[in-house]
Amino acid sequence: MAEPVRPPCSAGRLRALFSPDPGSTATGKTCTDPDGCRALRGPARARRPSPGRRARWAGLGLLAACAAAVAEDTVVISGKTGADASVAGFGPQAVARSPFQASAFGATTLADNGVQGLAGLTRLSASTSDAYNAEGYWPGLSVRGFALDNRFNYRRDGLPINAETAIALDNKERVELLAGTSGLQAGTSAPGGLVDLVVKRPTLSLQQARLAWRGAGSVLAAMDWSQRLGSSQQFGLRVNAAAEQLDPMVRDSRGRRQLLAAAVDLHLPEGGLLEAEVEHSRQRQPSVAGFSLLGDEVPDAGRIDRRLNLNRQPWSGPVEMRSRTASLRWQQPLSGTLRLHVHAMQQQLDSDDRTAFPYGVYGADYSCPLWCDRFAPDGSFSYWEYLSLDERRRSRALDIGVRGQARLGAGGPLVHGTLGILRSSYRARLQDQVFDLAGTGRIDGSLDTPASPGYTDANTQRDEHSTEPYVRGQVALTPGMTLWAGLRQVRLDRASERTSPADDGLRATRYRQHAASPWLALSVDLGRQTMAYASWGRGLESDVAPNRSRYTNAGQALPALASRQFEAGIKHDQAEVPWSLALFDIQRPQSADIGDCDVARSCTRQPDGHARHRGAEAQLGLRHGAWHWQGSAMWLRARRTGSVTPGIEGTRPVNVPATSLRSSLTWRAPRHTALELTGSLVAEGDRLIVPGDRSLRLPGWVRSDLALRWQVPQGSAAWTWRAGVDNVFDRKAWKESPYQFGHVYLYPLAVRTWRASVDVVY
Repeated sequence: MAEPVRPPCSAGRLRALFSPDPGSTATGKTCTDPDGCRALRGPARARRPSPGRRARWAGLGLLAACAAAVAEDTVVISGKTGADASVAGFGPQAVARSPFQASAFGATTLADNGVQGLAGLTRLSASTSDAYNAEGYWPGLSVRGFALDNRFNYRRDGLPINAETAIALDNKERVELLAGTSGLQAGTSAPGGLVDLVVKRPTLSLQQARLAWRGAGSVLAAMDWSQRLGSSQQFGLRVNAAAEQLDPMVRDSRGRRQLLAAAVDLHLPEGGLLEAEVEHSRQRQPSVAGFSLLGDEVPDAGRIDRRLNLNRQPWSGPVEMRSRTASLRWQQPLSGTLRLHVHAMQQQLDSDDRTAFPYGVYGADYSCPLWCDRFAPDGSFSYWEYLSLDERRRSRALDIGVRGQARLGAGGPLVHGTLGILRSSYRARLQDQVFDLAGTGRIDGSLDTPASPGYTDANTQRDEHSTEPYVRGQVALTPGMTLWAGLRQVRLDRASERTSPADDGLRATRYRQHAASPWLALSVDLGRQTMAYASWGRGLESDVAPNRSRYTNAGQALPALASRQFEAGIKHDQAEVPWSLALFDIQRPQSADIGDCDVARSCTRQPDGHARHRGAEAQLGLRHGAWHWQGSAMWLRARRTGSVTPGIEGTRPVNVPATSLRSSLTWRAPRHTALELTGSLVAEGDRLIVPGDRSLRLPGWVRSDLALRWQVPQGSAAWTWRAGVDNVFDRKAWKESPYQFGHVYLYPLAVRTWRASVDVVY
């Protein structure tokens, strides 16, 4: 067995890893003592055009074509097949006829699978897996092996939102998932994909009530009411409300949540539509802390108490997350097929984060002789008190654009295009925080420790602004061949400063960047409801050296990190046997801290090679009589290349399974067409645990679920009864191993969990 390669680990690094200082774009818990962990208390340790340029020219050409077509007055009626998804920005586009991989999960599908939050998407798509998904905290997802950025990879009706909160799905019509390069829709984002939340809008008369039970004693009551009013039903109103007592199978994690949301619309003269919606939600619940390695050994998942919450100390408290969101959208036909849209949104997030945080094994003087990123072999670890109150995050977005279709000249090709500009901003206002050593804990939860002295550290205020003019569209080159293109020009303006002054001479930072993210695709109709396509695109991310005294380039922005993706696929949309296959290759630049990073000016933040993820995704459905089978699978080869960090070159990233499978088989009772029984299978391959260490890994696992749905009409009402059990065989395994904040965490599969619900619709 190879000797484990452990990254340099010290008390100074501990504070650094929790510290998105002025100029940093890191997320998560923060700690900004200049050199970490109260270091004064003790020592620590003639060129051919590039593909991007060619795609950019193609996008500009399409922009010109769209602009030239504005004055045309051509009306075209086209058919669509399959489910729609608008997450890619091409409007309600049939997924089966689109040159990208996207999925749309409606409210009924989410309810049938017992999905109550975004973390539940991992059971529906093989391209999606867990990435630090802790009960009671905001969700962490990865797509195609890349962890989504909660600040930049989530959308709400197409506009960017911050997902550093608990997102309720009670008032969402569906959740859409785009797998692949996100530069098509996002100025800056991780390259794995995008998640878009589509809000429920007013419909015809609807009265729906739901009562649900889950786990040890979670009880949900929810209602959905909609009505159209006016002489011609031009005014619509929809109200959603939910209240839930949270009592998961994990002990010491009881909480509660509430939601109240309303959406209205008004049909204006000449085909205009004005829509507004507001949402207020709140969740209060202790988060669940992860387990860890025991020295250099992976603990046996069958021998730990999976219902134990290590975040249980007399002084620990709940995480409170409050969210207020409002949006206004106006759509107006201008002439012919040209349509104007103006969409504005504001989101305000308030949170109080309290945690008894297991982290390494540290002495009273904050020194760490050995086990800095894991538990000791005997199961002991250090508790740190984390307290960050009155966190306030505000996001705003305004999107203005025109969409239309026309022919280029007499008898020319038909162009569908959108021109627009997106302006978004993000503001974080935080307070000084506590992240201080409290005492010793054990993996069996048997030790209580006093609270820490409560020393505070500075936090980081952050302001970010983005301006993104864009164009995207499609043109039929021949009756069976379509060119798709998009171009987004991104201009960033980011600034940050500390919540409290420091004596290290460092100042607030500000930097500006601009870059382009083109996308180009070609689709070919092969006949018999089959389509092939190939696409190339680029996404953008931004990184900056933390404004800390140990960095030689403190506060300096790195060049924009441009990820690139190539994808080729084929889709078949026959009702009885739909299937698709996609091959993808994503390269994402990486940055890393190079040097000792333990004393002043000993560390440089710089580019450090690439993460290259190549793989294949397959989906297949089969219908025969009373049986319906569907499944998806992903094979992924993820490797680090070009890294100068010792032990990293050629390794697979941590917490990324090489294989994943989602499968379900539904049987409909022949004499009771409204009675269905579904068995599901979720399987994932092994995962590496520590960066650069190929010897430590989590074994793969398989989980089985069962669900039953029975629809019963009674007079004017329709009753839907659901029951299910997750992890039928009570499989014991580690489901994921996030290396978060410079520490190894292990999260187990949840114990066998029962659920039941009833919906009545009038």
